[in-house]
Amino acid sequence: MASGSAAKESAIPAEELSQLTSDIIGALKTVYDPEIPADIYELGLIYKIDIDDDRKVDIEMTLTAPGCPVAGEMPGWVENAVGSVAGVQEVHVELVFDPPWTPERMSEEAQVAVGWF
Repeated sequence: MASGSAAKESAIPAEELSQLTSDIIGALKTVYDPEIPADIYELGLIYKIDIDDDRKVDIEMTLTAPGCPVAGEMPGWVENAVGSVAGVQEVHVELVFDPPWTPERMSEEAQVAVGWF
């Protein structure tokens, strides 16, 4: 689902990076697709989270459908949510459609929320 910068060497101490990643994921879980009763993280709309040494965060995300009515707004919601996390200096959100989102990307929690279980 999401990946942090932990895979490469970071100037941010491991414990701080882990906490920052956790806080960012928590912030992402406050953003909901208005048409689906689940947050965007559990829906599998977040493809990548990168945190650089200056605590600038790059996020790649998608939408459930390219014609989503909130396509123009949702990246801003994500920027605002992640930008409110203590320690984050800057946020850049890129909307991508490759690979396309499919319902299989949803967590079990999201599947329960939409009534698939």
